[in-house]
Amino acid sequence: MTIHLIKMAVGVDDLDHLIELRRARRKREGDGPVGHRTRHMPKRAAEILDGGSLYWVIKGLIRVRQRIVALTAETDDEGKRSCLVAMDHTLVPTEPQPQRPFQGWRYLAARDAPPDRRGGLAGDELPAKLVRELRALGLM
Repeated sequence: MTIHLIKMAVGVDDLDHLIELRRARRKREGDGPVGHRTRHMPKRAAEILDGGSLYWVIKGLIRVRQRIVALTAETDDEGKRSCLVAMDHTLVPTEPQPQRPFQGWRYLAARDAPPDRRGGLAGDELPAKLVRELRALGLM
């Protein structure tokens, strides 16, 4: 059964900002998978590698996901362990879903993951603040 990871996109202002950051990184590093280093290797790695994605939380909303292609345990020169999460370059926008802040990453069950947004990466139709307010009022 597939399971996903969810992580805060710290320092990212909105979906367009993340897109620009990814474009600049791809230009610097090439077409190989995008890597993100975390402190801990997920214990449920097999379920994640069975079609899982990393869902990014931007300013309190799950906004986009990237398919995870590999999880690699690493140890640095000082003996500190980490996990390299390798992801596909493709950013798949999701329907905005509120998410409270947390540290590190968390598992996200497939049933709890927001659906992909129709229309692709056309930019944000509504500002994130307005989406949050409309959701809080039950209008979205």
